[in-house]
Amino acid sequence: MLGTIFLSEVVGTAMLLLLGAGVVANTALIKSKGNGTGFLFVNWGWGLAVFAGVLVSYKSGGHLNPAVTLGVVASGAKEFVAGVPVDAASIATYIGAQMVGAFLGACLAWLAYKEHFDAEPDPATKLGVFSTGPAIRNYAWNVVTEAIATFVLVFVVLAAGHWGDSATKTPGGLGWLGALGVALLVVGIGASLGGPTGYAINPARDLGPRIAHFVLPIKGKGGSDWAYSWVPVVGPIIGGVLAGLLSGVLLPK
Repeated sequence: MLGTIFLSEVVGTAMLLLLGAGVVANTALIKSKGNGTGFLFVNWGWGLAVFAGVLVSYKSGGHLNPAVTLGVVASGAKEFVAGVPVDAASIATYIGAQMVGAFLGACLAWLAYKEHFDAEPDPATKLGVFSTGPAIRNYAWNVVTEAIATFVLVFVVLAAGHWGDSATKTPGGLGWLGALGVALLVVGIGASLGGPTGYAINPARDLGPRIAHFVLPIKGKGGSDWAYSWVPVVGPIIGGVLAGLLSGVLLPK
């Protein structure tokens, strides 16, 4: 069963990063047909990337994000999906798969835009396709921003899980509409809270592609900004775990 979970999360996270990094490349890289379309364009692209990633990772529950996985753990859940207990092996499987998928998706996005990467003169723009960076670099406040944004993501996802249970008396089994809800949530987080840091809200989404940027033979790529790399890992983990812990208090069952 863990092998199925691993494959599902790899496929889903690779889809997420292919489309997510792809929308950034489309608006940022020189000579792209979408060049200059702006931040809201990126918000919507990332939201639809989440939609696609969640849909194709149905066997694992579509976490695609270590902050979501750890938030579920912190909420006290006994199972991730039916037949997959919350334990050290399953946690490692989810997070490991998310990292692998994010790396692979970023590599695919680079292949799709290879000539545009070659034509782009600015190393920072190239790095921005793969990973996030702050508008104002202040590590402490950047962590706060990422923690708050990720708290919103995980808390609302956990709240959505109550729809259809015996407490709310609402219909369950929404299928792809559940994925659409998460997609719209990501668009909203980007539009409202994405300005300070670019809203990684997902350690795998940032670290996996940053590693891809480091190892890929990208022409004139410059550095991978490892000095900042811990922020979009630590901030989202803090936010996700806090959302899980507080869900038991603020989301009555």
